[in-house]
Amino acid sequence: MNIFVIMKRTFDTEEKITLSNGRIDEEGAEFIINPYDEYAIEEAIVLRDAHGGEVTVVTVGEEEAEKQLRTALAMGADKAVLLDVEELDELDQFTTASLLAAYLKKHSYDIILGGNVAVDGGSGQVGPRVAEILGIPQVTTITKLDVQDRQATIVRDVEGDEETVEVSLPVLVTAQQGLNEPRYPSLPGIMKAKKKPLDTLDLDDLDLEEDEVEAKTTTIEVFLPPNKQSGKVLEGDVSDQVKELVSLLKTEAKVI
Repeated sequence: MNIFVIMKRTFDTEEKITLSNGRIDEEGAEFIINPYDEYAIEEAIVLRDAHGGEVTVVTVGEEEAEKQLRTALAMGADKAVLLDVEELDELDQFTTASLLAAYLKKHSYDIILGGNVAVDGGSGQVGPRVAEILGIPQVTTITKLDVQDRQATIVRDVEGDEETVEVSLPVLVTAQQGLNEPRYPSLPGIMKAKKKPLDTLDLDDLDLEEDEVEAKTTTIEVFLPPNKQSGKVLEGDVSDQVKELVSLLKTEAKVI
């Protein structure tokens, strides 16, 4: 079984984000595998161990992303691929999906897994875009995956409830929290990862021109949310508190 995982390098969720010249300041920031993509990597390894085959993890980025690819290899993936975009000025979901799809078109795949969303952007677009370009089924926010005889039975989260879907392979799925418990890289795994193949490909390798993958959107502004104001404790008679609360909701909160 040929299994591919599309992975993203993101800020550590514990990082305090700062801005510089209208952009997120990456100087000194800690980067990790997007947490939702960790579920995808874990599920890919479980599938490979159950059905045979190999797991290839693919990311779009620059040289710095090799660290996260090596982490995926240390978790148990067999191969890693970096689609280098150093020559591109701007990227968006269209760019990322186009590059991933161009790479995947050159390979045989049974299942493609990715995270439901990336914690830094949260658009949830890349996986579905890739499936659309490839012309294959997609199932998002999955919490259970069972594959038998080229048929996948999938449970997906639907706003607090569950939906069960059956689909034939190949298929692209995106992982939701609860699908599994991602493993930590072991020391033997880290040592083995150093010898596993990690390939770097550029636009020429993918038979693409810059204008074919240039971003379709432009970021107008990046800003941090306003600081939370301190709460208020209303005192006095209950009826007076109610009147004051209604007044505050109208004049300050402006919600009524």
